[in-house]
Amino acid sequence: MASEKIKILIFWEKSIVSFFKVSVKKIERGEAMKLTVLVDNNSIIDDYLLAEPGLSFFIEDGEEKVLFDLGYSEVFLQNAFKLGIDLSQCTTVAISHGHTDHTGGLEGLIKLLWEREEGKKAPKPRLILHPDIIGDRVREKKNMVGIFSGRQALEKTFRVQESTEPVWITDRLVYLGEIDREFPFEGKKKIKDDRGFERWVDYLREDSALAYVSENGLVIITGCSHSGICNIVETARRVCKEYRIVDIIGGLHLQKPSLEQIEGTKEYLAGLDLKNFHACHCTDLQSKIQLNQVMEVTEVGVGLQLEYQ
Repeated sequence: MASEKIKILIFWEKSIVSFFKVSVKKIERGEAMKLTVLVDNNSIIDDYLLAEPGLSFFIEDGEEKVLFDLGYSEVFLQNAFKLGIDLSQCTTVAISHGHTDHTGGLEGLIKLLWEREEGKKAPKPRLILHPDIIGDRVREKKNMVGIFSGRQALEKTFRVQESTEPVWITDRLVYLGEIDREFPFEGKKKIKDDRGFERWVDYLREDSALAYVSENGLVIITGCSHSGICNIVETARRVCKEYRIVDIIGGLHLQKPSLEQIEGTKEYLAGLDLKNFHACHCTDLQSKIQLNQVMEVTEVGVGLQLEYQ
């Protein structure tokens, strides 16, 4: 069934590729977008930066300086300082979902923004996130997830923009909003909560990602891909009206996936004709080995810098 759905989607996509090409709005090309990995589970040898189980990317697109996720602790601040990146001047913070390995550094960023030197004062950064993210939740293992900073602190520090819909950060970079769940083999893992067991089942509808419209196609930038990487790609194609995918970077939430999920994911991704593939964070070794059978998986670590025109 999953295989048939993938074949149908590929046929549909190829049949309207010409429509996508003429529908994309004309975008003025300037400087390349630059992405720097501030937090990942791994670090790159000889760079001597700190790694932790979490994720944070710093994205520069023209005048826009975007922090995508904030890792588990304040490690992202230390790495940014060592890399010469001034996060006190970030213009936008976008959060993929509410788990603490992506939101844990938020209080450190709030402190940095409040303590920045008077001469460096800048307008409040925009904070883009799904409405479900603010507030905490207790999972079945009794570990807290969510954003623990209260709404008052957030609104004093940021221009908070809660959205379930796509939000364009620049004319080429978009926060995708809620991801459509199309593929039967992904994005449906239940997370139970102490507040009612079966009555509280979290499909993480908040899970989102970014997409960047480059000259050669879309760059898909994910946090954990709880909603499923295939679902994310299809949502990005619809939002951006661009068929081609040039790169995927981020976590794929493939931790001991079922045979159905890994085989379905391999078949779908093989059909994308990817030029680059940067699976990291919550993508386990066996999944990377499996995916490497159909495309080249490139190593990712803290300090990695990528550019897209």
